[in-house]
Amino acid sequence: MESILVDTHAFLWFVFDDHRLSENADQVFSDRGIKKVLSIASLWEIAVKVSIEKLNLGMSFPKFTEHCVQTREIDVLAIRLSHLTEYIDLPLHHRDPFDRLLIAQARVEHLPLLTSDKRFSIYGLQVLW
Repeated sequence: MESILVDTHAFLWFVFDDHRLSENADQVFSDRGIKKVLSIASLWEIAVKVSIEKLNLGMSFPKFTEHCVQTREIDVLAIRLSHLTEYIDLPLHHRDPFDRLLIAQARVEHLPLLTSDKRFSIYGLQVLW
């Protein structure tokens, strides 16, 4: 495995050293040989949760992205037209728009997904947790 797309909750659990992060997921984050990819949709989701006060980062959002994304060498995946085209064609097994976009991106980019959400595998993705 060269690269892996990281679900929002997995990223947050890693950053905040949350006990819910699986041992396998922690090993993925520690493995410097695996490129960790975070969708811009995950950063958007985090920004939304911060703005409605559902999430406290303990620092400003720009500081968080600098400290938790850039310094940890996590690549950010932009949203492309091909991702949105895939999104539209996805069956509605999962209704969360952020998760559906991650699923579409993983399918288009042929990336496994690091997530505790077992419903992602319904879409034919390689899911690790």
